[in-house]
Order: sequence, then structure tokens, then C-alpha cells
Amino acid sequence: MLIPRRVLLLTAFAALFTANTAFAATCAETAAEKKLAGAAKTSFMKKCEADAKKGPADNSTCAARAAEKKLAGAAKGSFMKKCEADAKGPAADSGCAAKAADKKLAGAAKTSFMKKCEADAKK
Repeated sequence: MLIPRRVLLLTAFAALFTANTAFAATCAETAAEKKLAGAAKTSFMKKCEADAKKGPADNSTCAARAAEKKLAGAAKGSFMKKCEADAKGPAADSGCAAKAADKKLAGAAKTSFMKKCEADAKK
């Protein structure tokens, strides 16, 4: 049995509308839906509002840019990782990139150095 196109289109439209209304919910409405209270609500509200202020430099923008470039597989993964790291800004960097640049590292040597440096910085 084949499903008529009209039914498929209406179903897709309804799903799209439902998704858009979910994204339109404010932080307070989302917290209420999750029935958060006390410290959990405070923490959620703080993170939600900070994420809302970030604006365009987020994961969805990185995904959109990857789609524009028609990236897939490992290339997309590498691009997304770099894009998200760049979106976090220099505060997220512990100075490892500057140290690698000072040492004029490139390729596998730079990758290895960066992994070790970042792991040491987390300790």
C-alpha cells in the first residue's frame, strides 16, 4: 500500500512545526517542563541563558558551515572539532597552541604535542 504524497507532506509539515515550537521555548518554560527546582533549576537556567547568549558561534553554525563545504566522514569530523574549539575562544586554550607555534611544530609532531599538553593542562 502506497501512502499518498499529500499525507507524507502534511506529516512532515506537522513534524517540522512541532520541532520549531520546541526550539522556541524559553529557558524558564523548559525548566518548568522538566519540573526543576532549587539548585538544579538555578544551574539549568544559568547554562541555558549562557547558551542562548552565545548566538551564532555554536555547534549548529559549525554544522551549517560543514554542510556548505559538503564535508563528510573524517574531513567533517576534523572540521567540526576545530570549529567547535575555535568557537570556545582562546580562554579554552591553555597556551598549548602558542607553545606548539613557538616550537614550529607541524603535522603528527604538533598533534602529539597538543594531545600531551592539553592532557597535562587538565590535571
